[in-house]
Amino acid sequence: MSFKQHPPSKRSKGANGYSTQHVADLLGLSEARIRDYVRRDLLNPQRNAMGHFRFSFQDVVFLRAAKGLTDAAISVRQSNRALTKLKTDLTQLDSLSAVRIYANGSVVEVQDDEKAWEVESGQLTMNFSIQKLAENVAELAKAAAGGDEKALSDLDSDEWYNLGLDLEEVDPLQAPDAYREAIKLDPLNADAHVNLGRLYQLSGDLRSAKRHYQLALASRPEHQLANYNLGTIFDEQDDCERAALFYRKASAVPDAHYNLARIRELEGDELNARRHLRLYHRLIDQEGC
Repeated sequence: MSFKQHPPSKRSKGANGYSTQHVADLLGLSEARIRDYVRRDLLNPQRNAMGHFRFSFQDVVFLRAAKGLTDAAISVRQSNRALTKLKTDLTQLDSLSAVRIYANGSVVEVQDDEKAWEVESGQLTMNFSIQKLAENVAELAKAAAGGDEKALSDLDSDEWYNLGLDLEEVDPLQAPDAYREAIKLDPLNADAHVNLGRLYQLSGDLRSAKRHYQLALASRPEHQLANYNLGTIFDEQDDCERAALFYRKASAVPDAHYNLARIRELEGDELNARRHLRLYHRLIDQEGC
């Protein structure tokens, strides 16, 4: 029995990430140019306790695209239009590691594993693979976290969780270790349990995945993604009754209603199947606002 994919994880409020200098060195941009994108509201990085910018992997991808526009000598007005649209497109992707941004004739296109779409018209020479960029950012992520044993030992649970999110994009094999460190420091870190569980589930280890979802719910019974993901475990095992129980507890997750609609349809309950499908579309529309 098929089930919908996991909704994206949320970043913790911790402010670990990549410094302005790190990003400038990585991309060959000036720090002044990077700060200018922030002033123009094209980027909204977090700040650390000292008030310094901390950029996410998505910010690095955005800035790499911005550099391509600059290198192609595109006008500021045209660049701003393309970057404003690109900023919106990037936030809607589940994963950035398989994305390419390139010029196709007179238009800029973004392409992932499933589709390609135009960003903005213009004669561009930009063509780069985010996967190649990710290989460099993997080392940057570790440097941002401290880079050595002493500095890494200073990270708190939320910072390890955020590092895990970045590593999922650039070095997925190391992401579980970051989530385990987050849990070691705070066994009640429900988000870390959910993400670690999801990685176990994707690898086929349903038993470990289920255990971490249950640990997340032990500390936060209302956790939407933990309830939804646990529902998908039972869905995979064709236990529709228990799957539906947890989907109902994830009422804010659109895919929970989609799966409930499918389950009700299999049961012959057309009325409730249509009701959950309407709720699914309503939540999807709200997310698109």
